[in-house]
Amino acid sequence: MTAEKPQSATEAAPEAGAGRAAVTRRSMLKTAGFAALAFGAATAGGNSAFAASSAGSTEEGGSFDAIVIGAGYAGVTAARELRAQGLRPLILEARDRLGGRVWTDTFAGEQIELGGAWVSERHALVEKELKRYNIGTVNDPSAEVSIGPTLTGYRNFTPAEAGARQGALLSKLFAGAEQVFERPYEPLYRKDLVTPLDRISLRDRINELKLSAEDEMWISGEAATYSGGNSSLGAYTHMAQWWALSGAKPEGWFGLIGRRPATGMTGLLKAILADAGADLRLNSPVAAISDDGRRVRVTTRAGKTFSAPVAVVAVPVNMWKTIAFTPGLPAVHAAATAQGVGIMSSKKFWMRVRGDFGRISASTPEGNLISSLHSRTQFANGEQLMIGFSENPNLDITNRAQVQQAIRQIVPSLTVLDIKGQDWGNDKWSGGSWGFRKPGQLLAQYPAIQQPFGRLSFATDDIANGWSGGFIDGAIESGLRAAQQAVKSV
Repeated sequence: MTAEKPQSATEAAPEAGAGRAAVTRRSMLKTAGFAALAFGAATAGGNSAFAASSAGSTEEGGSFDAIVIGAGYAGVTAARELRAQGLRPLILEARDRLGGRVWTDTFAGEQIELGGAWVSERHALVEKELKRYNIGTVNDPSAEVSIGPTLTGYRNFTPAEAGARQGALLSKLFAGAEQVFERPYEPLYRKDLVTPLDRISLRDRINELKLSAEDEMWISGEAATYSGGNSSLGAYTHMAQWWALSGAKPEGWFGLIGRRPATGMTGLLKAILADAGADLRLNSPVAAISDDGRRVRVTTRAGKTFSAPVAVVAVPVNMWKTIAFTPGLPAVHAAATAQGVGIMSSKKFWMRVRGDFGRISASTPEGNLISSLHSRTQFANGEQLMIGFSENPNLDITNRAQVQQAIRQIVPSLTVLDIKGQDWGNDKWSGGSWGFRKPGQLLAQYPAIQQPFGRLSFATDDIANGWSGGFIDGAIESGLRAAQQAVKSV
């Protein structure tokens, strides 16, 4: 099965130290498009270079000690941990590459991330993996100019000015979050405080603040970005938990982005996969999973069946409904996949641009066609490599003229020369972009959604305790937990 191609025209851990970057450095940046989630495309076809032999199998596809469905960070981490316990894992991946919602590629001669891109020193599990594999990090260049909205149009600000204003608004939006999420890796530790807040959306909370029209423009774009373009869709508690995880301070929040593995996001993933020693089958989307109480049988859409004593379902929550489970999913899992958790409208695109405007970081109010723009690389000929994000379904990132028109409203002197991007909202193998809970879903789902069912366990950053929704730290956390659960069932 061929993955969606880019178009050219994402265990409880202790808190890590504060983010490395200064507020002035990332004052206007957003983490949209992560998931939370990048990579040099893996070799298409059957078994990868990491594959182990399945000789002697007794069934059509093969018999293994464990089956992992999904080759993103959650699945590959689970496979490595299963191997460490002496089990021989099989990984089935629908795409023709590794990574899921991360995707390292190249454009304009540069390494780019079409999915999740950044790591932070506050991601303790990621930091541990980087050290384990001796992978360094690089920092994106600082913006020279921050562009923000006013009542009369967009205006240039110094990064210090923009950072101070945005930081003050975020502090107001999330006032008290450090008490609500006193132990941010245990989201229900203060259930008494979480309960009344989990009912409200980010839009509800913004309305309570009664901000000036211009201040609302500054903060609404941030909230709408994470909610998938509409601040009324996203749970206030989800973003408030991120704030608590980042130290409940602007510098921690701004430090969540701008730092990336030198190998690309897929480079770290490949290092983990090498330790897993797994039989990796690409182009193998799963159609059905059955558990008879003794063994799990997994059937691909091509009709091949594999069996093992246990299986880890390591695909996004939104994709669970595309698999026929026998017996059916538990009620909480069925409700979650029916309601949806992943953001349904999200696009990340890279542009080669021309114009005399320096290194910029721009943010827009809720409802704009483009939510943010960020300079990445300046070339010797005066051109730039720039990242753009959009959660607006009306923007077609393959239409250079439309993208150009939308950007000119923000940066009039910018000319788009070429584009390469990914429409994650319409990605058939992720069912949307990063995970972000709707109002009420935290209390309705946790902790039941993290529990195994029969011989199945579930791994995805969508259901992490800590950095859930678009962060590979959350994916690693869930992969570790799912592997532990699976081992207990063997």
